Amino acid sequence: MSPARARTNASRLALPVASPKSVGMCPVRTQRLLDVLQTEVERQRLPGAVVLIARHGKLALFESLGAQDPALGTPMARDAIFRIYSMTKPIVSVAAMMLMEQGRLLLSDPVAKYLPEYAAQKVAVLVDGSVQLREVQQPATIQDLLRHTAGFSYEFMGSSSVQRQYAQSRIGSRTRSNAEFSHVMAALPLMFEPGSVWEYGRATDVLGRVLELASGQTLGNYLQTWIFEPLGMVDTGFSVPPQNQHRIAEPFVRDPEGGLQMRVIDVREASVMESGGGGLASTATDYARFLQFMLNRGELDGVRLLGPRTVDFMTADHLGDIPVNGGASRALLPFGHGFGLGFAVRKELGVASVPGSVGSYFWGGMAGTTFFVDPTEDLFACLMLQAPNQREYYRMLFRDLVYATLVD
Repeated sequence: MSPARARTNASRLALPVASPKSVGMCPVRTQRLLDVLQTEVERQRLPGAVVLIARHGKLALFESLGAQDPALGTPMARDAIFRIYSMTKPIVSVAAMMLMEQGRLLLSDPVAKYLPEYAAQKVAVLVDGSVQLREVQQPATIQDLLRHTAGFSYEFMGSSSVQRQYAQSRIGSRTRSNAEFSHVMAALPLMFEPGSVWEYGRATDVLGRVLELASGQTLGNYLQTWIFEPLGMVDTGFSVPPQNQHRIAEPFVRDPEGGLQMRVIDVREASVMESGGGGLASTATDYARFLQFMLNRGELDGVRLLGPRTVDFMTADHLGDIPVNGGASRALLPFGHGFGLGFAVRKELGVASVPGSVGSYFWGGMAGTTFFVDPTEDLFACLMLQAPNQREYYRMLFRDLVYATLVD
């Protein structure tokens, strides 16, 4: 039976509210967090944001600031809808693990078991200054897709021959179906031998297509039935319906620092492709319900979607000695961190340039949204904004400010 039958009702959509002090957060330092972000708004570096922090299962901070649409001057609302881009990946990873728990896939399964077009993949290698294609030695598995060791990349993360071919094929087009995308992707060479290097890329888009074959549903329908409805995520989807489009948060028209402003996806129209790697729109409240579900180790409001040990498994490091590619991938996965099944995972208390407990996990989206979950502190925090070019700065700043509030 689908867990959609256990859908939460309207009275259970928000977490219980508590004062910061009652959950071990300093009220003065909590206000400082908001003041710092407000200063960024006043400097016109940040259009607006929604900040949400929960500890011990209670909402300790939930505020909006700045503009929801800076071009119109619309004030930011707490129920604003954001393009969450790669914060889609953890949700799709949970969907995959649900299918694993149902016995419908194994993480050791080759991708080609579900998508035969991947049976003849080749990897690009540099030999005497020229690129040659070779047969892969070890086919990519479902685990490789989940932990980004399948050999894929992103076209915007570099200028290698493979990445240029991605761009030339318009691999990021939203006008292809997931099935059509998969065939185009399979025909392109891999950047690395599967299982050999952590390189962030389009693996979760491929995983989304695997889930369609394994479940017999479109990715959007599967997520709606098995995750969004059971968890009460009422405003999350691959497009925003007309009645809610006035709630969509927008970035500045021009980059405040003079760079080339990234063009964000149009979530007002349903795209043909339902990107498992970056297509969802959501709200702070919806995503908070997902994060509390994760912090609860697979359960929320009496609805269990994953076993506790499966969540522990997902949020453990799955790289071991597998190296991280340099450049853009290394920037996304800081030193002191590994990667689990859909999440970056902290392995050491030190080393990284931001605070955090060993075992905490996080990820973010290209337009600026970010989150982290800290089981040791029984805490999660989510920052929703649309500031693509400033995203790395605000991710680091937010982490620093949140940990500074903890005083118990």
